[in-house]
This record gives sequence, structure tokens and C-alpha cells, in this order.
Amino acid sequence: MRKPNLIIGKKHIILACLTLILGAAIYMNYAFASVDENESIIAAGTREEDTAEAANYGDAAFVSAEGESDYFAQVRIARMTSRDEAVETLSTILGGGDLSGEESATYTNEAMNLSQLSDSENTIESLIKAQGFEDCVVYLNGTTANIVVKSEGLVPSEAAQIKDILLTEVTIPAENIRIFEVK
Repeated sequence: MRKPNLIIGKKHIILACLTLILGAAIYMNYAFASVDENESIIAAGTREEDTAEAANYGDAAFVSAEGESDYFAQVRIARMTSRDEAVETLSTILGGGDLSGEESATYTNEAMNLSQLSDSENTIESLIKAQGFEDCVVYLNGTTANIVVKSEGLVPSEAAQIKDILLTEVTIPAENIRIFEVK
């Protein structure tokens, strides 16, 4: 009977670092997308089990943000920095040469997914701006979408239009799409 090898190798350390960096990126995404508990959220879809008090598709509520022009720029920079760090870590892992073919394929797939999410975010932002919105930021993680839009009064038809733009680029369940308005 053979004893298991408990030696921690270079790829284990790199994998742990990658996990920490991705966790930090997810936390930053959550922190930037969070809204005060006292603030309202636009729900771009409802679950069947929601009560009558739940927000309906396209309902609008307002979120105030001081210095919103800086907000959008800062969020884009933070999002880009966290994604760049994740891609750099994946590149380091792939360049290490200590990976099996399966591990290499997994990390390559992760890098491609990050790239696709980034491209989708940029495309969705451009399409939303093309519809007449002054500015917006889109956060995608594969299963959820958070969209922050600068608007002076988002009406249900505009929320529906934003959701349609999103769904042309990615496949996300309606209950996982949230649209926030910044005045």
C-alpha cells in the first residue's frame, strides 16, 4: 500500500495564489456593485415564487452617487486591474511548464472565459451607450449580470431595452440580472 504524497509543490502554491486573486476580484466586483441597504434596486426580472410586493420586470428605482463621472472611470479601472491580475496569474501558471495536459487545458479555458467576459462587458456597455444612455458599467461573472446606468429617470421600457441588449450578448437567467440607476 502506497502512502499519499503530501508535498506541496510549485503548482499547488500557484493554484492557491490564483484562487486568492480570483476571490479578490469577485469581492471587488461585489463591493463595487453593492448598493446601500437603504437604496433601491431595479429588478429586471422576478422569480415565480416572489410575492406581490416584489419588483416587477422593468421597475425603476433611483440610486444616488456623488461624483458619478469619477465613479464610472474608477470602476472600469478597478475591473480592468483585477482582470489583468487574474490573466497574468493564469499566464504564469501556464508558462510554468509543470502542468499536465488536462490542467493546462483547464487554465487555458479559464483565461479564455475571462477574455470573453471582458469582451462581452465592453460590447454591452457600447450598445447601451449607443441607445442614448450617458454612461454605464457592466459586471458579468458567467451566471449573473449587474448593470449600472447613468440616467435621469429610467422607465420600464428602457430597463427592458437594456435587458434585451444584455441577452443578445450573454445567456443569463432573468432573475440574475440587476440594473442599477445612478443619477
